[in-house]
Amino acid sequence: MADRPVPIAQQRLMDVKLGQLPSWLGTRDFTPNGLIGSVRRGYERYYNKYINVKKGGFGGVAMILAGYVVLSYVWEYDHIKHDRWRKYH
Repeated sequence: MADRPVPIAQQRLMDVKLGQLPSWLGTRDFTPNGLIGSVRRGYERYYNKYINVKKGGFGGVAMILAGYVVLSYVWEYDHIKHDRWRKYH
């Protein structure tokens, strides 16, 4: 038995085919409140999947820390690159 087709507006990005992408983007809410709501939903999904679990581990927190380290390195890369070529003698 085949499932009912889901309307394009209710599909997730990973379920959208490449030809349907422009019409799917047209149904998105790009207002400031819509963007804030999508960030909030993403945070809640991340929190419920990795942090708020019964058998929690260090994985969710480690991903945030690793992201912070990478972001800090990217922000300071020009300074680090400049120090690399400096001679100290």
